[in-house]
Amino acid sequence: MINEEEKIYLSVVVPVYNEKDNVVPLYRSIKRVLENIERPYEIVFVDDGSSDGTAERLRKLAAQDLWFRVIIFRRNFGQSAALAAGFERSSGEIVITMDGDLQNDPEDIPDMLKKFDQGYDVVVGWRKDRKDKFLVRKLPSRLANRLICSVTDVKLHDTGCALKAFRREVIDGIKLYGELHRFIPALARVEGARITEIVVHHHPRRHGKSKYNLTRTFRVLMDLSSLNIFLKYLRRPLQFFGKIGLGFLISGLVLAFFIGYRMFVDSVELIDLNVLVTLLFLLCVAGFQFLFIGLVGSLIVRTGDRRGGTMKPFVIHKDGGGNEK
Repeated sequence: MINEEEKIYLSVVVPVYNEKDNVVPLYRSIKRVLENIERPYEIVFVDDGSSDGTAERLRKLAAQDLWFRVIIFRRNFGQSAALAAGFERSSGEIVITMDGDLQNDPEDIPDMLKKFDQGYDVVVGWRKDRKDKFLVRKLPSRLANRLICSVTDVKLHDTGCALKAFRREVIDGIKLYGELHRFIPALARVEGARITEIVVHHHPRRHGKSKYNLTRTFRVLMDLSSLNIFLKYLRRPLQFFGKIGLGFLISGLVLAFFIGYRMFVDSVELIDLNVLVTLLFLLCVAGFQFLFIGLVGSLIVRTGDRRGGTMKPFVIHKDGGGNEK
């Protein structure tokens, strides 16, 4: 029996959208596994604006179980928003995420928890024997996985697997939006997290329909582009803004030579070049402005590091005896 005063060790966060027939059996299978672990736990389901009666079934479960939490959105906001809400409302030292379609197997949770005893901060599931259609799901997923790994430099076999586990301090420093839930391991790597993966079970979908479509792929690519810039220049904002600023200044310098050539070689009056002079002024102002933004960004990053802000590397852990590793 779990003591209400004990600190929660494990939180399982499950975002769901129109999974009426899946939420009850999924809750029961998660509950069975967590009770065998014999550590304080909580189960958090986030209903992302379902319209098929999923929310009603979740409310009934919450009324019967003290350790079952339900968050219900008024409309569909997307998986990243649902996970962000689940992370914020959960309190476990370890947070595990999984899909609500019964394709992830809660029986893999104990094996994931063992990896934290080895000093890892993030454990990612690898659906080695994936039970999905090849052309619609598996092939696009493989292509996207290769692209994501090449951009983020996080070498995983299956970045799209929803079954993941994190230390609390990892997810507390990550803000999710768009489709960034796919890139949490990459965002964690920026903070110095140790990442590993294990082979997990995967089951065919039994109830409901998949929410995946090609428009989602486009959104992932857009977020991947912004993430690429973020990963490269997070600690060096002056390099990013400086390149843009120098581009404007070099363009202004070329334009200044052209204006001088027209004035002194072609004997053109300055009044006749007023449009080019105005453009030269704008290029110079924009160039210095981007350089100034880069300098301010660098100061913010350095100030945050010195004050011990969110940029804390996760390199110190304690074993059962309280000794640091």
